[in-house]
Amino acid sequence: MKRVSIIGSGGAGKSTLARRMGEILELPVIHLDSRFWRPGWTETPTEEWRQIVEDLVKPDRWIIDGNFGGTMEIRLEASDTVIYLDYPPFVCLRRAIKRWITHWNKTRPDMGEGCPEKMDSEFLRWVWMFPTETKPNIEKRLLNLNQKTRLVRLTSPRATGKFLNSLRSAKN
Repeated sequence: MKRVSIIGSGGAGKSTLARRMGEILELPVIHLDSRFWRPGWTETPTEEWRQIVEDLVKPDRWIIDGNFGGTMEIRLEASDTVIYLDYPPFVCLRRAIKRWITHWNKTRPDMGEGCPEKMDSEFLRWVWMFPTETKPNIEKRLLNLNQKTRLVRLTSPRATGKFLNSLRSAKN
């Protein structure tokens, strides 16, 4: 694993998993949220964002976390491993709410500068509806992965913990 994409619902723990894997595998970690969001939660323009992502996947070693459907193919094609956090929505909602409380009025380390943690009905709805509205599109994209690309689907925090433990064991 040298080029890893981590995808999944908001609140699933993509950034946390990326950090932990980065430490274990000694790979640089790129949080897409920190690159996409500008101060005041301003989005990066589409064409500029596409170029940024194309540049991010050029190096030989990285872990990138985040969905961003408009550039997902770029990352999936460049990855040797795709980790899909396929958790139930109640798990993701609980984690998103905990994250909001923990980082209340602060900017998370994996978020763009000037973007303090926020919670709104649009985000909560997206997390809750992820299995029916977003997941089918992601799964369609995963069917088109290069045959050499490894897909790791983790369906619970417990499975993710076991996966991390297996990485630690393999490293030793």
